[in-house]
Amino acid sequence: MNVISTNIDGVVIIEPRVFEDARGYFFESFSQREFNEKVSPVDFVQDNESKSSFGVIRGLHFQRPPYTQSKLVRCVKGAVLDVAVDIRKESPTYGRHVAVELTEDNHRQLFIPKGFAHGFAVLSDIAVFQYKCDEFYHPESEGGISLMDAGLAIDWRVPMDKAILSDKDKKHPLFKDFITPF
Repeated sequence: MNVISTNIDGVVIIEPRVFEDARGYFFESFSQREFNEKVSPVDFVQDNESKSSFGVIRGLHFQRPPYTQSKLVRCVKGAVLDVAVDIRKESPTYGRHVAVELTEDNHRQLFIPKGFAHGFAVLSDIAVFQYKCDEFYHPESEGGISLMDAGLAIDWRVPMDKAILSDKDKKHPLFKDFITPF
């Protein structure tokens, strides 16, 4: 497993060692021991999966304390642009984001620690997206920031006239109006 730093401390890209031959490929998608040694000691408790079509943008979501979540995300079919926004008020990178293309071909994963809002845009016809969380989902603690906020300067790589958003995601506040719980 190769760990690649990003421009925000704690958010890292993980590239597995992929073994390919005439039969196809094999790689270890997760090792708790290696993850704890190379990234962060985290105990994941829930795995989630979503399937979406081109233009779907989900996010920017987070859970408020005491149910904050770290996530390890990957795209197992298709391609997505995955985005993590730092919402830790005292952080030197507060309000900045990391955007990484995750695809079924590059097998990359993104680790997003607690204190970040998360979202992704589907770049392929269909995408199957998986993520591990270190805290169970608690609907009463969910929060969000508008993914359409021009102030965040996120290029979702989907034309906005083709973007498909949930009604809930259309109602999140702009970042400037957002009160961080972190």
